[in-house]
Amino acid sequence: MTDVEKSICPLRDAPPRHLIVTLYGLYAREEHDWLPIRAVVRLMGELGVDEQSVRSSISRLKRRDTLRSLSRDGVTGYALSPAMADVLGAGDERIFGGESRPLSDGWVQIVFTVPENERGRRHELRSALTRLAFGLVAPGVWIAPAALKAEAQAALDRQQLSGYVDVFAVRHLGFAEVSERIRDWWDLDAIADAYSAFVGEYEPMSRQLGRRTPPTDEAFADYIQMLTGWRQLRYLDPGLPAEVLPQGWPGDDAGTLFTALSHALRPLAHDHAMQVMHDRTVRPAESRRCLAPRRAQRHPTAGPLQ
Repeated sequence: MTDVEKSICPLRDAPPRHLIVTLYGLYAREEHDWLPIRAVVRLMGELGVDEQSVRSSISRLKRRDTLRSLSRDGVTGYALSPAMADVLGAGDERIFGGESRPLSDGWVQIVFTVPENERGRRHELRSALTRLAFGLVAPGVWIAPAALKAEAQAALDRQQLSGYVDVFAVRHLGFAEVSERIRDWWDLDAIADAYSAFVGEYEPMSRQLGRRTPPTDEAFADYIQMLTGWRQLRYLDPGLPAEVLPQGWPGDDAGTLFTALSHALRPLAHDHAMQVMHDRTVRPAESRRCLAPRRAQRHPTAGPLQ
């Protein structure tokens, strides 16, 4: 199994902490980067996650400085850390953005050198670049489409890793075709399989939405699960130029499907989340859609937002 395959969580089976990050990415920023814990527990319950698992996952996110405890007007809640708020802002373009950039834009190449007595930093650099979907050219040499340069520089700065790194804007001049070389740098087959799995999972939902408008709680559950899976895919795919991808690349169909589902579900999901956060909706036990509770599961992470 490749590193990409290991990093992919089954669709609709994301760990609770990934779902919590999705909630914060969608709704906390319009609430001054903060959500009340009672609303998080309740919304996560509608996704089939029990309260103990939610609180355990939040504790992990606190240890990672993703969330920070903060009470407002006597209400207990958690706020995004400043660094995480920056990460979410940077991720919006990758997750919701459109087409990849052309091959003529070139590439960004990152080269790092780490002293032997700081070997742990070497692992941090490899992990950070992998999470950003950079491809490995050679030990200490990583590459990605030029559009990822600013995102990578900001991420390395946040993790205090930029002092080990040189960043280059480069063009491939030979000798093999770029379309051949990228298969050495990225596991295209695994990424394609992940996109195909997304289409297979969610295309029936798209057809169903063409026939009926779901109630808001159902739309919320579907949208959070779908978006969490999509976010994972977008941090496996560096946005390679269309000119170097195989014909019939499934990422195109997956992107079209995501856009259609997001257009249909996002407003309904937002309405439901705001109703819950401001205590204007039915209790979970009265929800039209009840998912069986589950415990937190251990999965490798995929993407810096998780």
